[in-house]
Formats: sequence, C-alpha cells, structure tokens
Amino acid sequence: MTSRVNLSVGGTKRVATATFDRIDPVTGSVATAADAASVADAVAAADAAGKAAPAWAAIGPNARRAMLMKAADALEARRDDFVAAMMSEIGATQGWAGFNLMLAAGIVREAAAMTTQIGGEIIPSDKPGCIAMALREPAGVILGIAPWNAPIILGVRAIAMPLACGNSVILKASEQCPRTHALIVAAFIDAGFGDGIVNLITNAPADAGEIVGAMIDHPAVRRINFTGSTAVGRIIAKRAAEQLKPVLLELGGKAPLIVLDDADLDEAVKAAAFGAFMNSGQICMSTERIIVLDAIADDFAARFKAKVAAMPVSDPREGTTPLGAVVDQKTVDHVQSLIDDAVAAGADLLVGGDADGVLMPAHVVDRVTPDMKLFRDESFGPVVGIIRARDEAHAIALANDTEYGLSAAVFTRDTARGLRVARQIHSGICHVNGPTVHDEAQMPFGGTKASGYGRFGGKAGIDSFTELRWVTIETQPGHIPI
Repeated sequence: MTSRVNLSVGGTKRVATATFDRIDPVTGSVATAADAASVADAVAAADAAGKAAPAWAAIGPNARRAMLMKAADALEARRDDFVAAMMSEIGATQGWAGFNLMLAAGIVREAAAMTTQIGGEIIPSDKPGCIAMALREPAGVILGIAPWNAPIILGVRAIAMPLACGNSVILKASEQCPRTHALIVAAFIDAGFGDGIVNLITNAPADAGEIVGAMIDHPAVRRINFTGSTAVGRIIAKRAAEQLKPVLLELGGKAPLIVLDDADLDEAVKAAAFGAFMNSGQICMSTERIIVLDAIADDFAARFKAKVAAMPVSDPREGTTPLGAVVDQKTVDHVQSLIDDAVAAGADLLVGGDADGVLMPAHVVDRVTPDMKLFRDESFGPVVGIIRARDEAHAIALANDTEYGLSAAVFTRDTARGLRVARQIHSGICHVNGPTVHDEAQMPFGGTKASGYGRFGGKAGIDSFTELRWVTIETQPGHIPI
C-alpha cells in the first residue's frame, strides 16, 4: 500500500484533517491517498512562502543556479517513482512518463542558466546628473497551478523560472496526480528549497475553487500562473483581477495542421499522427484539425488512414502499443459525442472503434466542416478531424476560425511559402514542416485568444515573474523650480 501524500508547508510535512483518493483510471483501484487541504492550510502555505521570499530574493544568482542544478539531478533520481506515479494516477505510458521527466529536468537546467540573465538597462535621462536604471526584481510569492496531462513537465514549469527569478512558490497540485506533483516538491526540497521557498498544496476536487481563491486573495501572493482549461482560466483571471494581480495563462487549444498541395505527404502524415495521438491526444498542443487542400486531400486521407489504423491501444502498463489510457471515462464520453455529432452531420469515420473502459482507440474523421462540434470544441482525446480546403487562402481562414490560438503547423516544400502562411495564422506557436506538438525549455511558450496570454520559457519567462522598476541616482545638485 502506498503512503499518504501530505502537504508541504515551510519545508516540513503538514497533515490535513481530511484526505481524498485518486483512482487509477485503468484498474479502478486507489492510486493515491492525499491530504485534502483546508483554507487554513492554504493560508499557511502562503504565509510560509511570504516569510521565505525576502531571504531567497537576496541569494546571489550563482547560488540559485547551483541549487536548481541540484534540483534537476534530484528529479532524475526519482525516475522510477515518477513513472509509477504517472502510470497509476493518469494511465500514462512508460514512454510518456520518461519523456516528461527528461524535459522537466531540462526546464530546471534552463531556468538555472537564466539566473544571470535577469538584467536591466541604463536609460538616458534628460535631467543633468541623473542616472536612470530599469531593474528587474523578484515579484514575491508565485502561485503555480499545474494540470495532470503532462504532470512533471507542467508542474516543474510552474515553479522553476519563478525560483530562478528569486521568488518563493506554492505548487497547487492537480487533484488527478497529487503524488506526481508531490514528488516534484520533494525533489526541490531535497535540493535545498525548504523553509518555505517551495510549498505544496493538494486538495479534494470539490474544494478547488475555495482553496485556490484563498491563495489568490492572500496578500503575499503577487503572481499566478495557471495551465489548464480555458473555462477555469477565465475564473482564475477574474479572481486575480479583483486583487489587481497579474496572471500567466496557458489554456486550451484546437491546433490546426495545414497540408498544402506541394507538401511531402509522408512527412505530413507522420507529424499529424504524432501530433494527434501522442499521449492519446491529451496535450494542449495536440493536432485537432488537419486542414488539407482539395488537390491532395484524397491521397493524404488514404495514407493517414493506413498510418493510424496501424497504431493500436492497450493497457499502458504493458508498454506494447503507442496509445494507452485516457484519464477518465468522462473523456471517452466527450470524444465519442464529438465523433457521433460529426458522423450524423455527414462526416466519414475513417478509423475508430469501441473503447474498452478508458482504453480508447485512435479515431480519424474525414470531411469535417465548421458547423460540426468536432471542428470547434477541444476534444483533448484520441480523435482528429480532416477538413478539406479549396486553396491556400481558404486553409488559412479555416485555421483561424477558432477561439483558440496556441499551436499550429504548415507543411509545404516551399519554405518561403510556409513562412508566409505561418505569419498569417493566429497562434502563439507555429511550426513549418513540423508537428504541432513541440516543446523546448528555452522557447517562448504560450498562446493567443482563448489559449491564454503570457509566456513560459527562456528569457521571455523572466518578464512574467519579475517586477520592472525604475530607479534613479542623482550625482549632482539638482535645480528645483519651487
């Protein structure tokens, strides 16, 4: 029997008065028993982070760097524990768990490299003898709220750059993977981020609004970063706005992959299959709409059907197939409803099959049109629609016909054409001749429109987690007009 996951407040274990269970979506047994924080627990975490913030902000950049490098090593040392936690809590495959850990360690090391890049500038002043500086300083306490679908990557991303910038943090774990997120905090505390620099709050699903609201309202919390659904992101943004606190939001997506008439179809097929079905389509960047020009649509659809039909699903613990489980039955039901709606409206189901519990096979639906729910609603599961476009301009219009704007892709043998099309797509990220699913620690990651605002990663992430201040020094007697 696994041990209970406790809160971590001020660098020490804090035991809540209640617990909740996370159920293994594949077996139906209890995967994790975790503490269900109360409002008092959440306030205690914010108090601890606030108390730790000044001393941590005063630490030099190379000392921060050294501790972050230790944290990356501590994460990797827990590989087996992370894999086991992800497989039991969210039904992840071993490959997806291993990739999560690899990229997460890279995110921490990239954050470590940024500690000496938090610079400023001297700005010429019109006032004689005045030295004017723009300085970036830590904001204070950062509340990071991470989701379940890429739990190590996104849990680490919620805290690594804030720490590099000299902030203390609270990680609000996902209710669907509390053990996975607790392992992250344990690794950071082992690396020296105790005494309130890094804190962990886990909560029962029914208490999420109250717990998060209490931390947003806490005066010590100065920034909130949230990765998750657009619906919840709107709630968090409104609550933070009442406190005039900045928010970084990385939300939903409906990523288009455009295949132009001069594309290498074999490469487009490979990228589309990876983008649509990696982690069973449960990635914010997942390819959800394949927009293909009419001239090559039949050829593409035939090749894509053959590719996806050869991608079976099975129990992720067996590790024998590219597709594993989805996170819960609700996902299966939602995806199936989108498929049923599209087929009823005239779309063609090219690849599919019945789900066995949460083991849902890959689905490809051809001849999807904008009036179908599959065109508009985020599926976040193993289904992708093929939409046929008359020409390049129509393909761009279809790609932009969505409330979302996170990731996109364009396939063409003409690089200049690809760049021209990419520049016309309304998204925070676009790849020419590459899949929509692509993440690197040093890149400015984020979206537009209903996919959120702000950027994680590299130097762009520094802006999100620091205050820009104007400071002056007078070097000679000044003239005062009164």
